[in-house]
Amino acid sequence: MSDLILRMTDIVKEFSGVRALDGVSLDVQRGEIHGICGENGAGKSTLMKVLSGVYPHGSFDGTIEFDGEPAEFRSINDSEHAGIVIIHQELALSPYLSIAENIFLGNERATNGIIDWPETNHQARLLLDRVGLGDKVTTPVLQLGVGKQQLVEIAKALSKNVKLLILDEPTAALNDDDSAHLLDLIRGLRDQGITSIIISHKLSEIRSVADNITVIRDGHTVDGFSMKDKDNSEQRLIRSMVGRPLDNLFPARESHIGDEVLRVENWNAFHPVDTNRQVIHDASFYVRAGEVVGFAGLMGAGRTELAMSLFGHQWGTKISGKVYRHGKEIDTHTVSTAIANGVAYVTEDRKRFGLNLIASVAANVTGANMSEVSSFGVIDLHDEISVAERFRNQLNIKTQSVLREVNTLSGGNQQKVVLSKWLHTEPEILILDEPTRGVDVGAKYEIYGIINDLAAQGKAIVVISSELPELLGVSDRIYTIAEGHITGDIPRAEATQERLMQLMTVGEN
Repeated sequence: MSDLILRMTDIVKEFSGVRALDGVSLDVQRGEIHGICGENGAGKSTLMKVLSGVYPHGSFDGTIEFDGEPAEFRSINDSEHAGIVIIHQELALSPYLSIAENIFLGNERATNGIIDWPETNHQARLLLDRVGLGDKVTTPVLQLGVGKQQLVEIAKALSKNVKLLILDEPTAALNDDDSAHLLDLIRGLRDQGITSIIISHKLSEIRSVADNITVIRDGHTVDGFSMKDKDNSEQRLIRSMVGRPLDNLFPARESHIGDEVLRVENWNAFHPVDTNRQVIHDASFYVRAGEVVGFAGLMGAGRTELAMSLFGHQWGTKISGKVYRHGKEIDTHTVSTAIANGVAYVTEDRKRFGLNLIASVAANVTGANMSEVSSFGVIDLHDEISVAERFRNQLNIKTQSVLREVNTLSGGNQQKVVLSKWLHTEPEILILDEPTRGVDVGAKYEIYGIINDLAAQGKAIVVISSELPELLGVSDRIYTIAEGHITGDIPRAEATQERLMQLMTVGEN
């Protein structure tokens, strides 16, 4: 039997005359973990859709061989029947069905058309044991966190006798513990003979888990190497992805910090459902003009809850505390009043809360300040396009037209659209919640540059991030938060990952 389980040769895929893939080739060894890296828009997901039959045979050029046979998949069902299962970044689970029902949805355990529930639950239990998930198989999926939902997806794949498992950004929304558990599971599946392809922007994870790596840039295969060679550094990977070395992952910035712009005093918020549970406890902090202030905390520490409750009371109940701008108390009880008082909030979930994915780039850019491009309630399309073009050039948004739907853009460019949307409100205070989540290293560098430019303009900027190196790279000061309490205020010169982690875990049992 050949050591190759998959060979894709000279794959070409076009959309309206634009080549998303231009002669991409990929070899995957049987029983390995193969990493695929590349910037947003490089063609990684398109290649996997070609492989899995989302783009059927005949809609692209090139050849695919799987498990020693020519592969001419015309649908997802064809590829799954052959043993290829893809888990997308947006999980395809039904929230109101149980774990067991989700695992066997479309692949039911039935006799004469009647579902055998004892057998279904029994087989589901065996699969959950295999992936290390101890929850009851009758638990509705909506009661699970994202990390556990990922395990359900993998259990679902294992129920289909998977030979090749494809994971697209599997840890993008996971905390460190869940990410580590998932990567250990993928290693365990490799030991069981299951081949995996993993697409990720987290280069440290790719380097820790992958046996071999293929790099795609602008629709071309540009590099491929084994991680067994210790000389293959992260710098080589970055250079291959972006076409240039990034000796410093963070652009240089000279801080010019002015007077205090934002001050929050004694901020409290309770859970929106369990209204007796206090989540934010007497939080107080300040941000000055031209200053980038980071917020570090573990998952569930209250970082996003603090930001959302502050910006228009979008989260929580029994919210109390005071907000000051230039020493004068302001009202942020609603999104409109927050915007009117110069505050903007870029959500951590751009696809759910930040963008209208089926609307144009232009409509999204102007969405938070439509009065600027309308008269008597009617939008002036010329003004809308003009504003969008200005931000397209200013933030280097890569799109063929500002009239294109925003869902056609890469993740990094979607993030720039969200930033544009809030910059169009002309804020003085900008809260950025996970601003680089799900974007590649090149796009991250561009976003860091945008943050630097905004700080140079005198904006007061808050950056919430789960990546401590990112906070250390962009911030002038860093607050730590643990269990809803602010536990530290550390100048950048005194901050280390160890010191931040110590303060982030204060009060944990």
